[in-house]
Amino acid sequence: MTDTAELVARLADRVQLLEDKLAIMNLISSYGPAVDSGQADKVSGLWTEDGLYDVDTGAMHGRGEIEAMVHSRNHQSYIHGGSGHLLYPPHIKLEGDTAVATCHSQLVLRDTETGVYGVARITANRWELSRIDGEWKVTRRVGRVLNGGDEGRGILSSGV
Repeated sequence: MTDTAELVARLADRVQLLEDKLAIMNLISSYGPAVDSGQADKVSGLWTEDGLYDVDTGAMHGRGEIEAMVHSRNHQSYIHGGSGHLLYPPHIKLEGDTAVATCHSQLVLRDTETGVYGVARITANRWELSRIDGEWKVTRRVGRVLNGGDEGRGILSSGV
């Protein structure tokens, strides 16, 4: 039979694991609403100060470049035309104070002439995170469009 202290310790570890996964899920799920509402500071605040956001259209190094992307003419046209960055629930692998989360995302855009929404792209995402001062932050996010090539599939296969 297990003694009470051992049982409590095991339960505490399980609760911590659940809390960490929930915090990471909340962080990732906040990206879409923040980026689609143009809250550049909230978007960049998901990353560490020197974090990397690497997508197939280019890489952004640090919070300043991530904020600049949100303020860019291209991104603002998405927002004002009607956009939705939809992120799927991630598969999360935790190891101490680091984690890797893998998920799909879609960029849905509204055609301003017809009012019809369409999927502009589907992307494979790898989020690398660290717990810093008790808070999870993105250190690196890599996204590659799922266009039949190896890069996007590689992200997905390495994450599960």
